[in-house]
Amino acid sequence: MDATRIIAIRHGETAWNVEARVQGHLDIGLNEHGRAQAQRLRLALEGEPLAAVHSSDLARARETAEAFALPAGLSVQIHGSLRERALGCFEGHTYADIEQRWPDEATRWRKRDPTFAPIGGETLENFYRRCVEAATRLAAAHVGQTIALVAHGGVLDALYRAATRAGLAAPRTWELGNASVNRLLYSDGGFVLVGWNDRQHLEP
Repeated sequence: MDATRIIAIRHGETAWNVEARVQGHLDIGLNEHGRAQAQRLRLALEGEPLAAVHSSDLARARETAEAFALPAGLSVQIHGSLRERALGCFEGHTYADIEQRWPDEATRWRKRDPTFAPIGGETLENFYRRCVEAATRLAAAHVGQTIALVAHGGVLDALYRAATRAGLAAPRTWELGNASVNRLLYSDGGFVLVGWNDRQHLEP
């Protein structure tokens, strides 16, 4: 089949996820619950014929990828291009704090203005382009194979939009949990959505 099967995975939980604190490019590792999620992910992916595992270079994604790649005898290939969106001055702050300190900027961010970037951050349109180009490049190198991409909520949101042709400014109406399994196909026609936000492996 002239297509690449992609298992796109959001990293496990971090303490800042729990605190609703913006991480962006800050290198926050998994918390205890996130590490447990990564181990459940390992069990869920044991039967997958993975040819390669590609990950963001940030610790929360890399740790999640290593949990299932290393036991399967695969190395984790690291890519800065799979990083979360750079959110500049917003990083390290809670959503509530951002609303209070930068109300006008927070409104543009919340409304998904494609041209808006916090001070020191990326615009949504540049971020989207970076993510889709990176995923396209990796998928095109593995035609006929299955690969895992381990990244961040924003990165996977970009891939969802690319696969469903949803606009950048459209509100997110789809869930995307930590350590969720999301499936896409890539071919010459672009990305196609197969399954989204599978979290059965995380249920007790």
